[in-house]
Amino acid sequence: MSAISHRETRFKRILFCTDFSESAEAAFDFAIDATIRRPGSTLCVLHVIHEVEAQFWQSYLAEVDDVEVQAKKAIEEKFAQAYLSRVPAGLEVKLEIRTGPDASTILDFAEARNIDLIIIGREGTSSLRKAFFGKVAEKIVRHAPCPVLVIPVGYAMKRETLTNGNGTEPAAS
Repeated sequence: MSAISHRETRFKRILFCTDFSESAEAAFDFAIDATIRRPGSTLCVLHVIHEVEAQFWQSYLAEVDDVEVQAKKAIEEKFAQAYLSRVPAGLEVKLEIRTGPDASTILDFAEARNIDLIIIGREGTSSLRKAFFGKVAEKIVRHAPCPVLVIPVGYAMKRETLTNGNGTEPAAS
């Protein structure tokens, strides 16, 4: 069997979707890893301002000066706090902000940008959690124009507790 060369990868445009939740935080490490392993690839971080929130903001546009600018600045600050310190030097990362329904906005973005791989976090498997976040991940998996890597928050947290703090698995006893 021959070794697979990372230079021959199809995944050049990697999309990481975030709502800044615990599950997205956990999935970000997988997005970084996927991008690092593919020289020349770009990681695009997408945050979708949910349509309901957008409608709320739009109703106050006349009352608040530069509300869209302020909202974008707040998201950029959150991005910097949550993710930028974890990005290795030299890795190309682009932040994108869109407004609309979560799943369809992500799917439209992926299609328009010819995304090669989507990475998204997922909460646990309880029916209550699925009703709130799982439906977005499920819609993306069902309709994405490319492969989707879904990281359950429990898996990511389990791996975190198994590592020695340096990213390696503990030695077997």
